Amino acid sequence: MKLLVPVKRVIDYKVNIRVASDGSGVELANVKMSMNPFDEIAVEEAIRLREAGLASEIIAVSIGPAQAGETIRTALAMGADRGILVKCEGNVEPLGVAKILQKIVAAEAPGLVILGKQAIDDDCNQTGQMLAGLLGWAQGTFASKLELEDGALKLTREVDGGLQTLFLTLPAVITTDLRLNEPRYASLPNIMKAKRKPVDEKTPQDYGVDTTARLEVLETKQPEARKAGIIVENTAELVERLKNEAGVI
Repeated sequence: MKLLVPVKRVIDYKVNIRVASDGSGVELANVKMSMNPFDEIAVEEAIRLREAGLASEIIAVSIGPAQAGETIRTALAMGADRGILVKCEGNVEPLGVAKILQKIVAAEAPGLVILGKQAIDDDCNQTGQMLAGLLGWAQGTFASKLELEDGALKLTREVDGGLQTLFLTLPAVITTDLRLNEPRYASLPNIMKAKRKPVDEKTPQDYGVDTTARLEVLETKQPEARKAGIIVENTAELVERLKNEAGVI
């Protein structure tokens, strides 16, 4: 069974985000970029499925600028077999990403698509669900545990009331949550091997997909600084401040 794993290039999660001077977005110049953390979890899960003998090939896909090729190389160094880079300049919205992935799925015929539940730059949490809808496949979101049993997929996901278990028929689309696994670090030998693994370069036009943005960002600004808290002497003072200053009671 083939596995398809989309990976996104985002600002590294350790970087302190700064708003661009013109308010058009966040500052990207001279900022460290890396693979979206939820996508790292998806790559790790795909590798574990292959190591268990349940998958034959892992294809990493990234949709973005030419530099997104580095993100694919990271996935290849972790253990993916080959990559597909769809070059797009500017922001590609989740629906555009899902439509491109739909075409790639049609061409590659994977049995399972595993992707992060959301990207940490836009937090949309939409691509996996949109892709499943376009394909007409079963979907399981926010997976915290995966098991393949007799050609079906047993998925555990966290919900407000506890844990929910789903049984999905393949093919399916899965989105990963934080507690699914701990991604491995790429070793130096694997980083060197990744340089020789094939990466196909495509464009949205190759798949007949229009990625024109449907949303316009009007303004981006920093949130207001959080005010310092205070210590009250007793319950009476707390009630008085909540009533007269905060206005919440």
